[in-house]
Amino acid sequence: MNKQGHNGISDGDIAISLRDVSKTFYQRQRSEKTRDVLKNMFRPNIKEIHALKNVNMEINRGEIVAYAGANGAGKSTTVKLLSSVLAPTSGTVRCLGLDPMKDRMPYVKRIGVVFGQRTELWWDQPVATSFEWKRVIWDIPEDRYEAMLDFVKDLLGLGEFFNSLARQLSLGQKMRADLGLMLMHEPEILFLDEPTIGVDVLAKRNILKFIKELNREKGVTVMLTSHDMDELEQLAGRIVMIDHGHIAFDGDFRRLRSGFGDHRYLMLETPQESAPELTGATWSHSEGNRHTFTFDAAQTPIAMLLDRAAQQTQVVDVETHRAPIDDVIADIYEGWENERAD
Repeated sequence: MNKQGHNGISDGDIAISLRDVSKTFYQRQRSEKTRDVLKNMFRPNIKEIHALKNVNMEINRGEIVAYAGANGAGKSTTVKLLSSVLAPTSGTVRCLGLDPMKDRMPYVKRIGVVFGQRTELWWDQPVATSFEWKRVIWDIPEDRYEAMLDFVKDLLGLGEFFNSLARQLSLGQKMRADLGLMLMHEPEILFLDEPTIGVDVLAKRNILKFIKELNREKGVTVMLTSHDMDELEQLAGRIVMIDHGHIAFDGDFRRLRSGFGDHRYLMLETPQESAPELTGATWSHSEGNRHTFTFDAAQTPIAMLLDRAAQQTQVVDVETHRAPIDDVIADIYEGWENERAD
């Protein structure tokens, strides 16, 4: 399975740039054997963990980019490098023309970071108090604060719970409030890590709509991580996939689907309950006389499958649809694992 790359970003309008970036962690290994305890005190056994390996990536200003990978692939490490939490072991990181570590103070004033399972709200205070605290600490001018507050309250619907205690809010309400709070200093780049984790369908829809509007109206660059691939496909024009510390794919979702096979589902309704045998398709399951197959439309045209089915039985009804992006990504991850095993 070929791993592919992205190109075509102008140097003059780059928000995020990683050049040959590597990050290595050093983990001390403990021995279960008593005789090794003293030995390890003076000559510890250190394991090197290569979280990122010569990563090159550029993100244009105003882009919404999905950043995906299996657990342990290097997503969180990348976000920490970009949000000035970690420094790279080697290579160069530049965001908005700044070094996130060396220029930390001016840099963090121009970015926002939202983690889906953490909150910046004061737990036992009204939501409004957290916003006022942000205005004072960040020394946001009153007119800019009021204008931005109106913007986020309108798009996120914060008015309904703005004076409620943070601990009384639902998970979706807390996430909306955290998003609004993180935007009060008008960041140019927003890093979102699992922004809809655990929220209900309606709250998720509102959050995704807000991110799109924020990008459209304010031109904010957004880098988004999520395990919900459908969510990523709705939001982002581009997806970067990381696999064991390497950038494995960088392009749009259409190219992702076509590059790794145009996976589709085919449902056939026949008079009998036994499924026909279709060369070029894989039987998935049957419910009575409705039979579902999976196939790669890039390899086997649907007309060919229908012709093969018609040679064996009467086809009463036909349905076909593209495989969900989650299934496509799962197949890609599985393919990469199989490549390493070979």
